Amino acid sequence: MRASRFAPFAGFLLAVGSAACFALSGIFASALMSAGWSAGAAVTARIVLSALVLCVPTVIMLRGSWHLVRRAWAQVLLFGMLAVAGCQLAFFLAVQFIAPSLALVIEFMGPVLLIFWTWARSRKAPTALTLLGAAIAFAGLLAISGIGSDNSLHPLGILFGLFAAIGVAAYFATGAKSDHGIPPLPFVGLGLMVAAVVLIIISAVGVLPFAIGDGVPVVAGAAMPTWLAVTALVLIATVAAYVLGVAASRRLGATVASFTGYSEPLFGILWTIVLLAIAPTPMQWVGASLIIAGVVAVKIGELRGSRRGRARALNTAQ
Repeated sequence: MRASRFAPFAGFLLAVGSAACFALSGIFASALMSAGWSAGAAVTARIVLSALVLCVPTVIMLRGSWHLVRRAWAQVLLFGMLAVAGCQLAFFLAVQFIAPSLALVIEFMGPVLLIFWTWARSRKAPTALTLLGAAIAFAGLLAISGIGSDNSLHPLGILFGLFAAIGVAAYFATGAKSDHGIPPLPFVGLGLMVAAVVLIIISAVGVLPFAIGDGVPVVAGAAMPTWLAVTALVLIATVAAYVLGVAASRRLGATVASFTGYSEPLFGILWTIVLLAIAPTPMQWVGASLIIAGVVAVKIGELRGSRRGRARALNTAQ
């Protein structure tokens, strides 16, 4: 009983930890790009090296259980091709046509898409509080992103951004599934292996420009060895971020975990304060407060919805 009560709290800790790790990806990737790396090289190296890191643990944890992979092959492919490779590629293509802040907002519509997808699939409407919380959290994201009226809306940029949003929704939806029996770490390992193959092929045909510079990455105003920046990007911002995120989704459910993922921009602000000494604007503080309030509302709404569902089931049984 105690373990079941602790599970949601543990899920929140895992989700927040995942968001904190994901938020560091921009800092380390930007450092590499300022040293002459192309965005395609940073993305491909990030995923390929992460897949290699998880290869041995994945094989060890799945020893004698490879039949589970055959059962979950569709989920693994969806996670690797859409949630990881597709999302990364779509965001990269989106920022070629629209501002990165706008692309980020569109990408983070994934949790909203997930609510409506779940609604359509289960035919169970979310509670009004869940929808209100989603709107509040999204308003906070808009405030943090700093989007202004001067952002141009190129159709291709919007399209690629929406595809990235679908990738985000797929990440939480596939990560939350556990009926196949594969633990979070090997599930992520298998997905990253699939994504690595996809990104290598895409880079090889020239869709993603691949160039590795010989400059020195700079983080927090200090020079950092390239190997250290790459290691941090791989181990913290990718391996830890994805494994913690999948583990959180299985404890919280896809909807709550996805909106808790909105804390990633909050940690983006925190890391810019700590590492770059850049103070957030008052509007960003307002956005942070809205995101927190929205996530809390979504969680309460989900709890009320589950209680109503159990009450209806009991009444039907009686």
